[in-house]
Amino acid sequence: MREPTVKPYRHATRVYWEDTDAGGIVYYANYLKYFERARTEWLRSLGVEQGVLREQLGAIFIVSRTAMRYLRPARLDDMLEVTVTVRDAARASLHLEQRALRGAELLAQGDVRIACVDAPTFKPRRIPDQVLSLLQ
Repeated sequence: MREPTVKPYRHATRVYWEDTDAGGIVYYANYLKYFERARTEWLRSLGVEQGVLREQLGAIFIVSRTAMRYLRPARLDDMLEVTVTVRDAARASLHLEQRALRGAELLAQGDVRIACVDAPTFKPRRIPDQVLSLLQ
């Protein structure tokens, strides 16, 4: 594995009714949706469109592992910042740290591993060099 040098990515999002439970608190599983959206926008900011990755290079990213810590609740109408930080980049996977913050207050933290797989077969494959080079 090698240490990536890309700065943490920050994605802003707001909490909507659909994100909350009956008490107006963000339902715990929705943090995974926030994290997914931030990862997609992070890749897009690097010039990696996931549809193009699949169609032209035959590769897709899947979540292979996640661990979450929930520290404080987010509420209806809160403005959140969701971050993506690359911890390690291996040949076929990326180890990411993700956080959901309200201002400076850490609400949730996730440890996420995404794996690169062959789109038709879902078998592990190397991350395309074009993508890995963007992490240098």
